[in-house]
Amino acid sequence: DEIDLETALWTIPAEKMKMRKPHHVPLSRQSIAILQEIRAITGSSGYVFPSMRSRTRPMSENTLNAALRRLGYASNEMTAHGFRAMASTLLNESGKWSPDAIERALAHGDSDKVRAAYHRGTHWKERVLMAQWWSDLLDGLRNGATILPFPGAMAG
Repeated sequence: DEIDLETALWTIPAEKMKMRKPHHVPLSRQSIAILQEIRAITGSSGYVFPSMRSRTRPMSENTLNAALRRLGYASNEMTAHGFRAMASTLLNESGKWSPDAIERALAHGDSDKVRAAYHRGTHWKERVLMAQWWSDLLDGLRNGATILPFPGAMAG
């Protein structure tokens, strides 16, 4: 019910969010394709990734962490929540996106309470572009991205 493939939008209701405010997530072309593909497995209603115990509940973070352990990642190397930190780091380091847009994409509030009271922007257009850029970056990494030399690196 939360995902609208026609408008490429995922609306997470307030009651599922830590800050108790609805959160809107723009969906990239790749995200839409994955959601359309998985619909054949999970159906068109309920959770995209349901719990093994009940289709009325989502898959838990612990399930994802267990999968990472089976893939050989130690808990100090990667966690399910660590993907958010990785995204934040790479989006910020790219220099392409405003910190405000990145923070809004991660559903973070402003730590400056006065600023938070007045800054209500969603940075939506930038977030739509950023979501597509992120998916394209991940595709490039999966497909063997071009490694660029560091400026001033010595040949060796």
